Order: sequence, then C-alpha cells, then structure tokens
Amino acid sequence: MSNRTLWILAIVLTLLSALYQRWTGPTYPVRLNEDLAGVHVKAKLLRSHSVSSDLDVGLEVPDAGVSGVLRWRHFPRDEPWIEVPLKRDGDRLTATIPAQPSAGKVEYSVILFAESDSWVLPGTQAVVARFKGDVPVYILAPHIFFMFFAMLWSNRTGMEALAGGPGRDRQALMTLVLLVLGGLILGPIVQKYAFGAYWTGWPFGEDLTDNKLAVAVLAWVWAAWRRGEGKGARAIAIVAALIVFAVYMIPHSMNGSTLDYATGVTVTG
Repeated sequence: MSNRTLWILAIVLTLLSALYQRWTGPTYPVRLNEDLAGVHVKAKLLRSHSVSSDLDVGLEVPDAGVSGVLRWRHFPRDEPWIEVPLKRDGDRLTATIPAQPSAGKVEYSVILFAESDSWVLPGTQAVVARFKGDVPVYILAPHIFFMFFAMLWSNRTGMEALAGGPGRDRQALMTLVLLVLGGLILGPIVQKYAFGAYWTGWPFGEDLTDNKLAVAVLAWVWAAWRRGEGKGARAIAIVAALIVFAVYMIPHSMNGSTLDYATGVTVTG
C-alpha cells in the first residue's frame, strides 16, 4: 500500500476509536428518546459534572399533564432517597442535585406521573454521576491533542510494520514521545485538577485509566528500544500497536476515583 493509503486507514481507525471512547464508559450521558403510553420523553442524563455547579436534571416532556420527582442519594451508600419535585418550564421538567466534592458520586432516577400511570427513568438501574474538579483548558486541550495523535501514530506505526515500510523506527519514537507527553506528563496534571491525585494506578491504586496508560507506554518503550533489529523489531511494533488499540477499546474512566462519603477518603477500583 502507498504511504497515503496507510495514513488514511490510520486516520479512519483512530477516528472510529475516538468515537467509541466518546460513546462508551461511565462518563457518557444516558440518552432517552421514547414514547411511554403516548407520552414522549427526551432527555440527556449526565454521568459526569463539575464541582463548581449543581447538576441539572432535565427532560423534555411536552404533555402538560405529566409531572414527576427526581430522587437521588450519595453513591455507593445505602441511605434514604431524597425526592425533589420536578418543575415545569414550558416543555421541560427540571430539578437539580447539589454539587458534590471532587470524586463524589450520586445515583439518581426520575419518576414521571400521568393520571394513573407512572414510569421510572431510565429504568431499574439508576444513573450514577461523578463530580470532578475543573481542568484548565490550557492543560486539558493539549492532553487530548497528544493522546489522540498518540493513538494515530500507534496505528500508523503498526501498519508500517505490517507493510514492511522504512518509516517504522521513526514512527515508533514519535508514538512514544506523544504517549509520554500526553499521558505521563499531562495526564497526571489533568487528574490532579479533576480528582486531587497525580497517579491512582498501580502500585498506589486500581484506576484502570492509569494502569492501561502504563501498559501502553511500556509497550512502546519496548518497541522503540528494539527498533532496527530486523523481523523481531517489526513484530514487536505490531504487538505494541495492537496493545495500544486494545487499551483504547477499554472505556475511559473505568475503576476511577470515588469519594468514600463515610471516611472522606478518595479510593479507586
């Protein structure tokens, strides 16, 4: 394949991976767009929110005869539910959950009432939302930039190795540099702003985001170290690219930081 074709394939694969990351995992909003016995309901129920403001819970319910309550409690705690009546503003029913400390979680659901009918949304499983500190854009933007291009270069290097192209060694070094800049340098700074700790993976915790980053970096350290060593180096680059691809397929923020409301300590896992 031509160099241009390989780059196009790498870009497409990276964009699809990024979309998968965006649409999966515990931070992706729960979206509703359904009819309940003739009552249309549309909503985006957030699962991640800033500590600097209350969490707004809103649903579009045009039927003026529908009312409801928001019920929520701290997570994970076996405590009584707090019920807040939903207020109607035109087609919307809204209520708020008070802002929580960094890494604090709440679980919530909505109960709608219409004459003799009632519905619990989004179903039997409540939505779990985690609060996080605000990360300055001058830190967050380059972190996202470098991590995206680290995935792109990893994919491209793996394809170069498969094709037996001459650019494998240079691309392997670039992949490692991008992972170090975006993951090992900017990643901990982002986490410090968001959850108060630079590193919560092994050996200090079980944060899957940190642990999978460590695996990805080690894979490309191995590939960069063994560059230029014939067929063995080529195979290692392919394995490293596959490892990073598998790492990116794990939803973001799994086993992340959680505030233990009983002790006030933030834990992972």
